[in-house]
Amino acid sequence: MRSLLLHRVTVIWLLLIGATLLSIEIVSGLIPGGSTRAMTIAVLIVAFLKVRFVGLEFMELRYAPALARLVFEAWLVVLCVALIALYRLGTSV
Repeated sequence: MRSLLLHRVTVIWLLLIGATLLSIEIVSGLIPGGSTRAMTIAVLIVAFLKVRFVGLEFMELRYAPALARLVFEAWLVVLCVALIALYRLGTSV
């Protein structure tokens, strides 16, 4: 049982659950002192970190050729920055 708990996939799965719970805490406003805009951006960042974990661990991109992993990581960064920029532009109007 101990080896199952210390397995890399299990640890990543637990981190994903923790990130989901963190997002719920942020959205429900239990973490004080944040504006709606900041909370939304924080949830977007957590969501993209979760996508990265899933891609690297469960889709096995960690062991993919360097170019495939680079494309995946660059796509995540570009998409996350674009969504945050679009959100900020949309809420500033």
